[in-house]
Order: sequence, then C-alpha cells, then structure tokens
Amino acid sequence: MSSTTATPAAEETPVSASESAHDARAVAQARALKSVYVYEAPVRAWHWVNALAITVLSVTGYLIGSPLPSLSGEASEHYLMGYIRFGHFAAGYVLAVALLARIYWALVGNHHARELFWVPVFQKAYWKEVLVLLRWYSFLNRQPGKYVGHNPLARFAMVFVFLTTLVFMVFTGFALYAEGAQRGSWADRLFGWVIPLFGQSQDVHTWHHLGLWVLVTFVIIHVYAAIREDIMGRSSVVSTMISGHRTFKD
Repeated sequence: MSSTTATPAAEETPVSASESAHDARAVAQARALKSVYVYEAPVRAWHWVNALAITVLSVTGYLIGSPLPSLSGEASEHYLMGYIRFGHFAAGYVLAVALLARIYWALVGNHHARELFWVPVFQKAYWKEVLVLLRWYSFLNRQPGKYVGHNPLARFAMVFVFLTTLVFMVFTGFALYAEGAQRGSWADRLFGWVIPLFGQSQDVHTWHHLGLWVLVTFVIIHVYAAIREDIMGRSSVVSTMISGHRTFKD
C-alpha cells in the first residue's frame, strides 16, 4: 500500500483485489453491528442468582432423594445430610425471595422485564413466529427472525415450562419444609394446604422430585439454545445476560 513518503517501487506491497474486498466486507460488517439495551441490571442479577440457587437445589435435592451410602463410625460424628438439607433449605429461601423480587421488577421495569410472565397466545402472528422458530431449531430454516427480547418460542417455554415449574417447586418445597417446621409455623400457615391437596406427604415428595428433572431438562435445553443462537443466529444471547445489550451481527 502507498504511504505518505515516496518509496522505491520494488519495496511497495501491492494489495490484491481479494484483500481489498475482504477489507471492504470487514468495514461493512462493523458498520452493520447494532446494539440494543434489553435487560436491566435487576433482571440480569436475578438470572444469575436464580441459576446458582437452582444448581444448589438440584444437587442437594438429588442427594436428599437418593442419599449417599452411610458413613463409617458413630452417627453423632457426622452431619453430612444435615449440611445437605441446610443447603437445600437456604437455596430454597433465596429462590423464593428472588422470585418475589423478580415479580416486583416486572411491574416497575421495562417491557422486556414482563416477558417472563405472559405470552400473547391470542395473537395469530405470535403462533406464526413460533412455527418459523420450530423450523429454525429443526434445521429447516437457514436463518431465524431478529428479536430484541425473548423470541416467541423461548418466551412460551419460559412461561409455561420454567416459570410454572418454578412456582410449583416453591409451593411444594415449602409445604414439605412445613412438616419439619411443624404446625403453626409460617410455612404451615401459608403452604400447609398443599399436602392434603395432593393426598399425602409422599405424593408431594414424588411430584417435587419430578419437578427437579423438569428443571434440569429445561436448563440443558436452555443452555444449548443460547449457545446455538450465539453461533448460528447472528445475535448475542449469553453476553446479553451479562451486559444487558443485545448485539445483532448482520
């Protein structure tokens, strides 16, 4: 390329047509980047606190349902299951309080903060977009649509799978917790009606344990879809829940 000072012709480095075209494409792509602020700080904080709480609840909940082999020595020397149950209860409190805070922020935050709590099921255009996304995730469409917040299919899954299961787990979890807290406790007063509704304590244990696997399955699919969108969808997903900005790459 030419410089501001004269150089011998033999020392000049010619630029090929392909290199010039590549530079032009790079400039065009840089100009095409669009960033939109989507998720406010409380929403992002809730997401990561929720993820940590669910991880602790899943591990400790599995161990409560399928305890480790007995340890050797006197039982009084060990408090392993006690620590596991304490971790489960503590994470349950964090999950419930964070959910209440998230409901509050849905009322005072931007319109993207409310996407977790409702779906426009009576709009025909919404279901058309869901069908398009089903084809996208089935590798039948080459590109998805561009969505600033949750895409319609993700929104459906968040409301009817994740949020519904989360509320179910809070209610059944605190109902089982109330058994240990005993009659008259705050947990019994608020959630004591849950066990009679299901029939008996063991039934609630079983449904609560099944809810664990629903959440685990959802998390696996959620992480896969987020990474897939980052790579194939040409818009940021994972980094959006860190910075709050959705970036469109073309």
